[in-house]
Formats: sequence, structure tokens, C-alpha cells
Amino acid sequence: MTAGRPLPTQDDVLGYFHTLSNWGRWGDDDELGTLNHLTDDVRLAAARAVRHGRSVSCAWEVAVPADMERSTTTCPCAADMPGAEHMPAAFHVDRRWGFSTERLGLTFHGNTVTHVDSPCHLFWDGRMYNGRSHSSVDPATGSAWAAVTAAANGIVTRGVLLDVARVRDVPWLEPGQGVFPDDLEEAERRQGVRVRPGDAVLLRTGYGRVRHEAGAAGGVAQAGWHASCLPWLQEREVALIGADTPQDVQPSGYDAVLMPVHAVGLVAMGLWLLDNCDLEACATTAAELAQWDFHLAVAPVRFAGTSGSPVNPIATF
Repeated sequence: MTAGRPLPTQDDVLGYFHTLSNWGRWGDDDELGTLNHLTDDVRLAAARAVRHGRSVSCAWEVAVPADMERSTTTCPCAADMPGAEHMPAAFHVDRRWGFSTERLGLTFHGNTVTHVDSPCHLFWDGRMYNGRSHSSVDPATGSAWAAVTAAANGIVTRGVLLDVARVRDVPWLEPGQGVFPDDLEEAERRQGVRVRPGDAVLLRTGYGRVRHEAGAAGGVAQAGWHASCLPWLQEREVALIGADTPQDVQPSGYDAVLMPVHAVGLVAMGLWLLDNCDLEACATTAAELAQWDFHLAVAPVRFAGTSGSPVNPIATF
């Protein structure tokens, strides 16, 4: 019991792997999971959510590592440009041509970079979404199942921002504070919006404000979705969830499932996740316009066999 709320037991949460499972729901060969909720009608409805034409990013700027290889050259340089050997001969002697280029190395999973998790990101008892074995992931070639390329056509839907920090009338939730289904429904009531099938639900805990003011916090504890939200998300047929933290409240309260939103969501439900969003501009715009739904576009990079991708989600009001 937390603040009078009856919470699921650990056995209940472990049971979610079965009671909330979408294995076979869209066929044994399905890799999209909850993105199956994104029908043509859902995308058309998302377009109708654009009422002001204002767009904001929901991603953090990625800091460039100090050891990144950079190359900025001046003329003559065309002959050194990657792919120049395939260009016409005149290109090789063009002394007005200059370019800059970089070689990037990036670890996007973690607690800082805004990224999407595809279902192959996690396993439970050696299985990933739709019952495929973890052996489908090869160390050299990546995952042959439910990789981020399953979303190659993009994730385009109606986004709904549920600003729980605003609802609780606090600047931010403290580390370790969970968000529960009654918080979600209170946010819907106050904001005059209701989550529909196929929506992306973005949860604001206020951690983005902390990060803007003081920088990324260390430590394990964080605010986020409590495991009790999982049946609510399944019932509402949500296609995607995001948060301004790495999703799960930490500690989760369950020794046997340290990150139940990740584990149950990705493995059992095939629920795609947007970790580490920056929702401050989105929240400010939503409050200014009194509009808490919007067109959301997420375009993962088509990295073959990867378990996710850095992304820049765009909300258009």
C-alpha cells in the first residue's frame, strides 16, 4: 500500500508476463508489437491534432565526446572526400570545394541520450517478444528479430503529454517516486484529454527541469512509471510510451523484477519505449496553448539489427 493505493504484489507483476502478453496476438511472425495499434485511421487522427502549426523537439541535445574524430578541410580537398573516386574527373580538381566530416561513436542506451527501445532490447528467461530465443541476437550482426528496423516506416501517431508533476503541483517528482494509474487519469481529467488506442503517452515527472537547472543526476533512484501502470497501458492499447527519465521508477519495489516496465513492456507486450525525453518545451507549449495532444513523429535511424536508435521526437501542436 502506498498513499492508500493497493499495489500489485510481486507475484502479480511476475504474472503480467502472461496476463499482459501480446505473443501471437498479431501472428507468430509479428515484430511490431504495440506499433500494430498504429492504423491508417490513427495516423489520420494524429494529423488532425495539429491546430496551431507549432513544433517542438522532445529530445536532449547530444554532447559531442571529446575524442570524436573531426575533419574540416579547405581547398584543395575534393579528391580526399569519401566517395570521390566515383565522381567525375572535374570534381577532383575543383579548388572551390570544401567540406567537414565526423566519425561518430555513440552509446545511446542508458540514462542520458533520448532513444527508442525496440522489443529485442530485453530478454526474460531467454526469450524476447513473441517467444523468440535470445539466440536470435548475434554478437557480430545484431538481432534478426524485432530490431529497430521493424519501425523503418517511422512512428507517427497522436501524442498525449500527461504532466504528473503539474497535476501534483510540484516542480518535479523526487527520485524514487512512482506514477500510478490514478495519476494518469487525474492528468487526463485536468488536462481535458483522454488516451486513445494507438496513442503515444509521454510522462512528465519534471526531471527535465532538474537536468536543465543542475545537470544530469547521478545515482540509481529516479521517478517514473510504476509497474501498476502496465495493465492500464494494455487496456488503453497504447502504441508507445515515453518519459523524461529512463521510464521505470527506481527502485521498482520488486526484487524479482528490477525494471518491470522495461521487462514486461518490451518482452511480453512488445511495447516500444522512448527513454530520456526532454519534455520541458513540450509541457510549456501545451500549457500555453491549452492543448495536451499533438502530432508526434519519431523516426529511428535504420541501423541494421540494433535494439534501438537515438531519436529526435517532434511534437507538432
